[in-house]
Amino acid sequence: MEVFVQWFQSYGAYLDISAMGIFEFPPSEGGRGAIALKDIPNGHVLFTIPRNLTLSTRTSQLPSTFGLDAWRKAKLHQGWAGLILCMMWERAQSPSSKWAGYLDTLPEWFDTPMFWNEDDLTELKGTSVVEKLGKTEAEVDFNERLVPAVKSRPDLFRPEDLPTHYTLGIYHIMGSRILSRSFVVEKWEGDEDEDETPGEAANASMGSAMDVDGQDHDQEKTGDAEDSEDAEDEDDSSDVAMVPMADILNARYQTENAKLFYEKEELRMVTTKPIKSGEQIWNTYGDLPNAELLRRYGHVDILPLPSGGSGNPGDVVEVKADLIVSAVSSRPEAAKGEAAKERIEWWLEEGGEDIFVLGYDLEVPPVMNSFAKVLLLSPNEWGKVQEKSKPPKPKLEGVLYDILISTLESRLVEYPTTLEADKALLSESLPLNKRQALIVRIGEKAILQGTLEKLKNLKEADGKRLLEVPNKRKAGASTSTAKTKKSRH
Repeated sequence: MEVFVQWFQSYGAYLDISAMGIFEFPPSEGGRGAIALKDIPNGHVLFTIPRNLTLSTRTSQLPSTFGLDAWRKAKLHQGWAGLILCMMWERAQSPSSKWAGYLDTLPEWFDTPMFWNEDDLTELKGTSVVEKLGKTEAEVDFNERLVPAVKSRPDLFRPEDLPTHYTLGIYHIMGSRILSRSFVVEKWEGDEDEDETPGEAANASMGSAMDVDGQDHDQEKTGDAEDSEDAEDEDDSSDVAMVPMADILNARYQTENAKLFYEKEELRMVTTKPIKSGEQIWNTYGDLPNAELLRRYGHVDILPLPSGGSGNPGDVVEVKADLIVSAVSSRPEAAKGEAAKERIEWWLEEGGEDIFVLGYDLEVPPVMNSFAKVLLLSPNEWGKVQEKSKPPKPKLEGVLYDILISTLESRLVEYPTTLEADKALLSESLPLNKRQALIVRIGEKAILQGTLEKLKNLKEADGKRLLEVPNKRKAGASTSTAKTKKSRH
């Protein structure tokens, strides 16, 4: 790290070596991180990075050397393929690359599910982790974008370097580096220097796994760099950047005490609260659930939960709309066949969600109720909804209880083990991958079971209220009749 710090400072970056030190932590705790070497006040600048020291398709010379038209024709301005290729190329130029001193510090392997074997991946069955890995899609990008581009320019990508610097394995490593360490570094507002911005025509504003703030510390810039790939036909990836030094800081749920802010010429890591000597300096990943922490960074958070016990307070469970469709379809009043398909398409066209998220508040999202109601409307009611272009009110009532209970029970069945069995396994000695997958499952199942129990209690209470209402009405009617008779008398 001494060599890295020397490299960092030699390019005009600043590091307060009296305030911040770099230390090694176990992989389960995020690996390398930063510690306060003295009491640090709020608003203290820990380090600054010149914008041109960040590594992106905007700062690397490769896109312009390759030719911007050819770069776009090869679709290297979309998604992460272009940045991955830049990182591969810069590494191949080492030690002459400007970023050699930085690239040498990045991990050569990851313990994220992307690199797990099939046996370990089965431990994540039922969670959304495996289908979000994107391994197949990454391999398609490698074969259809990167390989043709590399082979088209042997003057830039020497044939003898292909087996060592431009392989599928290296592609996955570079992609994991971006996933776990990238920031969004937007072009400074009003900066019209087009020459240094390949692909700026797309005018992308992409999210990142990390947070970066503008000059106004109250104006937060958050998101996820990988989310941009869902809309890569429209988005340009030049905002996604590797930021030396900033990516050393670890993160933990709601413990952020420093944040990266960007200004015209540089980025600044600034403390957001006082930090005591010996405490770790934490950045933020956006308070992610354990499923996402494991997928992106290879670790999970275990903290006290508001309801008791331990886990990640940010854990969530994703429930696909398909499960609601299946639960509703058994109801005789539900739309069937093409009628149901028409309503689902309308819902999506109106911006409705097709995945619903449950959390530790154990509340069913209102949009989940509205979606189920869309499928239950009578033809007349459906016509009115279409006319108003407004979904039904999300009030939880009647048959919705049974539909939602059935939906969540079906979601629980997607896990091959029960919550009780998982909790029993937690006390055993397990390999790290299996233990972390177990913690992810336990958090999600606890949310599902808690929400299910709450729904059943609400249904029971609602049923009792409905039984009491007619009795009250009868009593009211009797009293009214008596009063009438008395008045007539």
